[in-house]
This record gives sequence, C-alpha cells and structure tokens, in this order.
Amino acid sequence: MAEQKPVRKKHANSTSQPCLYTLHIELRPNEIRPPVWRRLEVDGRISLAKLHHFIQAAFGWSDSHLHQFKLRDKIYTTPSPDDELEVNDERKAYLNRLLATNDTMLYRFDLGDNWEHLITVEEFRDDLDNDPKGAAWVLDGARACPPEDVGGPEGYYDFLEILLSEPHSEEAKRLREWADGDFDPERFDRRLANAAIMRILFNRWGGK
Repeated sequence: MAEQKPVRKKHANSTSQPCLYTLHIELRPNEIRPPVWRRLEVDGRISLAKLHHFIQAAFGWSDSHLHQFKLRDKIYTTPSPDDELEVNDERKAYLNRLLATNDTMLYRFDLGDNWEHLITVEEFRDDLDNDPKGAAWVLDGARACPPEDVGGPEGYYDFLEILLSEPHSEEAKRLREWADGDFDPERFDRRLANAAIMRILFNRWGGK
C-alpha cells in the first residue's frame, strides 16, 4: 500500500479577516553557528512586499540590494522589465493566501552575496481580540546580521575569523572601522529591532 502524504492544512479565511502568523526566520547556510535568527509576529493580511521591509528592519539590513522570495518553486519579487525569469508580483501576494502552519519559504537578500533566510510558519491564529492592522513585532532573536557587502557567507567566515583570532591586529582594527566601528556578532536588541519596524510602518504606510 502506498504511503500517504500528510495533508497540508490550508487557512480558510478571507484576505480581509484579521489573523496573525508567528514566523521563525533564520539566516542560512546552516554552517553559521550559533545561528542568526528572528521570531516575528505579523498580520497575515500583509503582502510579501511588506514582509520584506519587516525582515529588513528586524535583522538590521539596509534594504540597499535586490531581494526575492521563493515558495514552492515560484519566485516573488517586484517585477522589473529586466527580469529574465518569470516572477510573481510580491505586492499582490498575501501571507494568508500563501502560507499554512509548518510551511517554509526562502527569502534572499543581496543576490550577489546571496544571503538566504529560511522562513518557517510556527503558528497561525485568527481568534484575535484586536485587529493587528498590518503591523509586525519582533518577539525574540539572536545575534547580529553580518555587515553588508562582506562577501556573503564565506566572506563573513573570514571576517569573523580575523576578529576572533586576532582581535588586536591591524587587520582586525581595519575591519571593525569598515563595519561602523563597533560590530559585535553576538549583539541583538529586541527593542531596537521593534523600533526599526515602527519607523518603517510610519515612514512608509503612516502606521498602517
């Protein structure tokens, strides 16, 4: 008898019904240890385009490079006339139409350095007392995101190796200055991450 595949639970809600997703987002590859990760709670009615901005704020990226989402072999981003591959418009793709509990999705930022983030849906709730109104919150997390333009995962390994093994060398001093002077790979401040999300909300959408 053929083995039955587990049934994927879909959320039977409309795009207008208030709901919340708890997302665990971890920087890949898995060889980055201890891991760099964030746990976010987000309004399930938001688009992937809005989720992109929340991820940028939560991790501390600067949104200065291209990005894309990949879900079930489909690519989502903001379309450009220069696109060589078929892409789906992330501005018209909503979480509560795409994702169910335990689903995973990839988010890539800086397609040159190729920082991949694995997004896992940990929980979905629609029994809400209050409407989240398009918002997001950082619930938890660990470690700083790498300095941008460090050269991807391999460049980051080399960067950390010098800082940790030769902390008083001229090269380590130069790298610290290049990384804004006070880079600490262990640093994570949930309050600062949430403040960054609030700035994004008000600057881009007037708090909505």
